[in-house]
Amino acid sequence: MSMQENSLPDQDQEQTLVSHLVELRQRMMRIVLIVLAVFLGLFYFANDLYEYLSAPLTALLPPGTSMIATDVTSPFFAPFKLTLVTAIFAAIPFILHQVWGFIAPGLYNHEKKVAVPLLVSSIFLFYAGIAFAYFVVFPLIFGFFTSVGPENVAVMTDISSYLNFVLKLFFAFGIVFEIPIATLLLIWSGATTAQSLTSKRAYVIVCCFVVGMLLTPPDVISQSLLAIPMWLLFELGILLSKVFVRKSEDDEMDEELEAAIQEENEQHDSQSKND
Repeated sequence: MSMQENSLPDQDQEQTLVSHLVELRQRMMRIVLIVLAVFLGLFYFANDLYEYLSAPLTALLPPGTSMIATDVTSPFFAPFKLTLVTAIFAAIPFILHQVWGFIAPGLYNHEKKVAVPLLVSSIFLFYAGIAFAYFVVFPLIFGFFTSVGPENVAVMTDISSYLNFVLKLFFAFGIVFEIPIATLLLIWSGATTAQSLTSKRAYVIVCCFVVGMLLTPPDVISQSLLAIPMWLLFELGILLSKVFVRKSEDDEMDEELEAAIQEENEQHDSQSKND
């Protein structure tokens, strides 16, 4: 009998692990299905999507030139790849919602109050980074590259090479625009403090311009257009940390106080019953 009782906790842990794995599989299937549904809805417009994506470059090409396909399969696979990536980007809110639904039960109330705004803000900032790259950075980069070549060389970019280059920049700027969230999480986790990051502002500014130099053409204007927003986003992260981290600490203290009062009341009730 005692051996059976001792095996119950292990059985409960195994059942809990299995239930978590089943839930994870269900959420992964939902993510795959929603991405597939969005992809199928967009695939008819695959060529239109590619034309819109290539507009910042084609608008700057010399008259009589156009983009080319050096591979036989590129005219099909380049729009196909773009449509698939677009479907994933469009489904990011749903994907993060599924991730949130999986991890939310394990969070405290004060953590949930902070996590929800961070989740929404991260989605918005990622899309903002992509929009910034398309509408601001691409015209500058392509304007520079199409104007510095020799006069006897025609600019005719391969569609697959262009797509890979653009997707890398989209991902890079989407991640760069997550700087406020990363800064806030670092401070919230206790890895650093707002005062420590503020004292290192000069080093951060230098790093921003170094990253801007690596990701943009070698001219001051485009470097500044990336470095200055990075610095401002860093400052925004410090500002938000002073608000959210303090509020999170206050909520945590309130929960601990409420739990202590509840425990004291339970002890008082048990003593009253014994008397």
